[in-house]
Amino acid sequence: MVVKGYFCFFLLFGFFSQVLSQGINPKYSNEFMNIGVGARALGMGGAQVSTTRDVTSAFWNPAGLIGVEHEYEFALMHAEYFAGIAKFDYGAFTTNIQEDNQIAISLIRFGVDDIPDTRFLYDANGALNYDNIQFFNAADYALILSYARDVSDAFKIGVNTKIIHRNVGKFANAWGFGMDLGGIYLYDDWRFGIMLRDVTTTFNAWAHNADMVRDIYAQTNNVVPVNSIELTMPRAIFSMGRNFWLTDDFTMQMVMDVDFTFDGRRNTIFATELVSVDPRMGLELGYKQTASLRIGAGNVQRLRDFDNTYYTSFQPSFGLGFLVNEKVQIDYALTDIGSVSETPYSHIFSIKVSLNPLKSDFRLNKGWGER
Repeated sequence: MVVKGYFCFFLLFGFFSQVLSQGINPKYSNEFMNIGVGARALGMGGAQVSTTRDVTSAFWNPAGLIGVEHEYEFALMHAEYFAGIAKFDYGAFTTNIQEDNQIAISLIRFGVDDIPDTRFLYDANGALNYDNIQFFNAADYALILSYARDVSDAFKIGVNTKIIHRNVGKFANAWGFGMDLGGIYLYDDWRFGIMLRDVTTTFNAWAHNADMVRDIYAQTNNVVPVNSIELTMPRAIFSMGRNFWLTDDFTMQMVMDVDFTFDGRRNTIFATELVSVDPRMGLELGYKQTASLRIGAGNVQRLRDFDNTYYTSFQPSFGLGFLVNEKVQIDYALTDIGSVSETPYSHIFSIKVSLNPLKSDFRLNKGWGER
């Protein structure tokens, strides 16, 4: 009955998304929100929805915040893409407000700084003057407010409220709003999770300063931009994972996420006009809960070569984690965002600080068990 219920829900969710998407939204809207946060998660290929249980859960699945074992937890991450041209920064904080409730706040920025504006490179006399070059930034921001509740020992739920701000210098900016819903079900050593991103459809209202570019666009036969609404369509992620005790010292966690998008055919391993499916897998090997080795794979695509033959590609990832002391954990990931630049691989570092451990049975009694 549970599987049948999930299947019917996905059909309805996908149909609703498909109806909304007809002709009113770009396929890759707010894509910076799909890069991912935390070097641990990125080292596992972004497969996290069912097993996440720290401050980064606010991004991956807010229901996982219930698994946090400290009164206060902070996280910071910095990453650079495209040989350092684009910078991704992330910070988050979580705390419990009651035994069965957890809140979190997260901030994301993805931007390209110091872009040259050459509109006035030539002065009124037609002379080249490099002093007239100005610079601007193009950046995307997201503020995520999260709430999680412990419904029972087995079932956890969470919700995100997202405020999006995007700007392209003085030329254009947008404000947006959306919500996510997440759930985790625990069964022995198994974890099942579901994450509904942009479940309300995230709306971005764009305002363009057309007067700044009207002359240039007219000279180059481009369409002058107008104020508009951009929609980020809902997506659903189903996940399952399991924890293994290999020995008294070694543990292993395996996770698989399956990402369903409903905005038309994408270049994924399985795609129709109604739904596209993108799987991700991750594995973490832990030693005495102080050191971890991680591998992952995702972004599986079927690509056409120059000789018109097809081949399958995927995005690998690798990571390490170290618990420095009771309070500080440092994670590293070697990954990329799709192998689309000359230097695709990125070195990602994140740090997590945990303060004031909760009582030893605080989360054990909530069904999480040991890590």
